[in-house]
Amino acid sequence: MTKKDLFDLTGKVALVSGASRGIGESTAKLLASYGAHVVVSSRKVANVEPVADAINAEGGKATAVACHVGSMEGIDELMRTVENEFGRLDILVNNAAANPYFGHILDTDMGAFEKTIDVNVRGYFYMSMKAGNIMKKQDKGGAIVNTASVNGVKPGLFQGIYSVTKAAIINMTQAFAKECAPYRIRCNAVLPGLTDTKFVSALTKNERVLDAFLPQIPLHRIAQPDEIAPAILFLASDAASYVTGTTIVVDGGYLS
Repeated sequence: MTKKDLFDLTGKVALVSGASRGIGESTAKLLASYGAHVVVSSRKVANVEPVADAINAEGGKATAVACHVGSMEGIDELMRTVENEFGRLDILVNNAAANPYFGHILDTDMGAFEKTIDVNVRGYFYMSMKAGNIMKKQDKGGAIVNTASVNGVKPGLFQGIYSVTKAAIINMTQAFAKECAPYRIRCNAVLPGLTDTKFVSALTKNERVLDAFLPQIPLHRIAQPDEIAPAILFLASDAASYVTGTTIVVDGGYLS
C-alpha cells in the first residue's frame, strides 16, 4: 500500500456536521479532495449549500442536508436520508457545537447550560449511536472523529460549561472506541487550540484577550481551520487503521 493509498477515501461516504464554515467546512472540502462523497450538514441547508456547491464545482462530490444536532428527531431524519440515499456511512465527523454563554461560571444561565449539553454531549452521543449502528452492518466498519477542544483538558476562562462538555466528548470518544472496536468502528478525537473561526471570534477579535492568550501558545499565533482539518483526515483514513480511543492535540503547543 502506497502512502497515497493510505489517505484515499474514494467510494466512502462521510458526514460532517457543523460544516457551513470554519473547521467543518475545511474538513468537508479536504475529505472530498481525497475522494469521499461528503454529506455536509448544518442547522439550515441554505448555510451549507455553498460548501457543497464549491466541492462539486472542484470536481468532488457533496450533498447538503439540514440537521439541528440538538434535536434527536433531526438526527434521525439525517441518518435516514444518508442511509436511504447512499446505503452506507463510512465516516462521521461530529463537529457542530454550541457555546452560547461566555462569563463567570457562578452566573451560568441554565438555558445556555441546557443548549450546550444538548448539542455538545447528547448530540454527539446520539449522532455516534446512529452512525455506529449503520457502520456495524457494513463489512468494513467505519470511523468516527469528534471535534473536542483543548478546553476539555484545561478549562477555558469564562467558558465553564463549554469546557465541561468538551471533557465529556473526550471520555465519550474512549467509551465508543472500546465498545465499538469489535465492529471495526474506530472512534477518535481532535483537540483544536485557539482557531480563527466565527465560533471563537469573541476571543480572536478582542485584542486585549488575544494579547493575554497568545503568550501561552509557543507558536505565538492562532490556528487556521485548514490546519485542523488534516488531523481529522488522518483519523478518518486508513492511515489511522490501528488508532482508536485517542486524541490528537492541534494547539500550537498550548498544552505542552
